[in-house]
Amino acid sequence: MPYGTPPYGQPRYVAPPKPGIIPLRPLMFGEILDGSFQAMRRNAKAMVGAGLLTQALAAVITAVVTAVSASSAVSLEGWARTATRGDMASMAIGLMAGAAAVTVLSVFLSAVLQGAMVVPVARSVLNRPTGFRRMMSLARPRIGALVGLAALLVAAGIAAMGLLAVILALFFTNVRGAASLFAFPLVLGVVALFAWVGIKLMVAPAAVVIEELGAFAGVRRSWELTRANWWRILGITLVVSILVGVISQVVLIPVSFLPVVLAGVVSPHGGSGQDATLAVVLGIVTALVGALVGGVGFAFQTSVMALLYMDLRMRKDGLDITLLRQAETGADPDGIPGRGPRPGTNTPYPGQGAAPGAWPYGH
Repeated sequence: MPYGTPPYGQPRYVAPPKPGIIPLRPLMFGEILDGSFQAMRRNAKAMVGAGLLTQALAAVITAVVTAVSASSAVSLEGWARTATRGDMASMAIGLMAGAAAVTVLSVFLSAVLQGAMVVPVARSVLNRPTGFRRMMSLARPRIGALVGLAALLVAAGIAAMGLLAVILALFFTNVRGAASLFAFPLVLGVVALFAWVGIKLMVAPAAVVIEELGAFAGVRRSWELTRANWWRILGITLVVSILVGVISQVVLIPVSFLPVVLAGVVSPHGGSGQDATLAVVLGIVTALVGALVGGVGFAFQTSVMALLYMDLRMRKDGLDITLLRQAETGADPDGIPGRGPRPGTNTPYPGQGAAPGAWPYGH
């Protein structure tokens, strides 16, 4: 046997197949980040378009509420002079209800579009490009389930906050002086609980869309997939959030200085007409830049969530084997990879054994 060749029968390392944006094996952190960037680059119209649509809808809703408030400011000023405390309380409740309605509506719109954005990421795993129209066409049958999921999460959040408010009110009513000693740890505990549940339910939208589950089944599925992976998902989520936040500020902070810089150049001696025009133009530019940055950040975070879902299914269900078969056969080229019956075990093809060290299933 010549020197330099492996002994007979010794397995060679075989790189995992990579038909699309990620290798078909459990993923590492860098591969999730790279795959997310690749998904956005290959499906820019669908991903960035949906992210911008989310920001635009939220901006329109906020603008409508602001315009209504501004148009009624004069009449409210006269009304406030003669209003009683009961009238003031009713007005405050109405304003809070309006703000809550805007928030809830934004949550529902974001949930639907986030679920739709899972589609191009999943298809990019098998190198199948997806436009905006195809993305919405494939996600349309799941919109009802996504709305139901958003309603379930919003209702649970409102119930939890209401329960916290009742507990704090009872503390401050009955315990009085010592209430603050109990209130602060209680609030910290609730924040920690919300963070824990949020991570546990992070991949529920992806499960609802890809596995065609209902709202409750999607919650259960996400809870099951994230078991024993909570800290890893938390770490990835925190790093991605910090990354998006830093990049957003790097872009937006220079834009925020534009009014000061351009005011001295365009209108050095003042002038109400020029100042008003400049303020409007800069306001529009700032809003557009903010919407673009927010849309790209939202798309990137959604891509990370979708790839985390794929990674968890490859670890727990052997989805990588299913995807490999689908890539080799070219089955269902117009569908969403990962749909259909979930494999029960992480096993290779019947009658074939993967060479030891072929790729790190347990890594």
